[in-house]
Amino acid sequence: MILSVEMSLYPLKEGYLPDIQGFIDYLHSVADLYVKTNNMSTQVCGDYDVVMNLLTTGLKPIMAQQFKAILVCKFLNSDIREGQYAQ
Repeated sequence: MILSVEMSLYPLKEGYLPDIQGFIDYLHSVADLYVKTNNMSTQVCGDYDVVMNLLTTGLKPIMAQQFKAILVCKFLNSDIREGQYAQ
């Protein structure tokens, strides 16, 4: 099953850009995963289990930090790689 996720990470601290970039770099390091980043969010698309494991593994170091962080996600049970809600 394919899962697409659009997410925006908001570390609630000054100097937040390295934390966001580190998370985006981690997303790009995962094989067999579509990742597209723009100014407002990052879109990830791939196998459901791979995407969910990626979120669990990638977010743990951020959530373990001393600062607070917000991650806003939208989940779609479809493939976004080939246009809007490609079949």
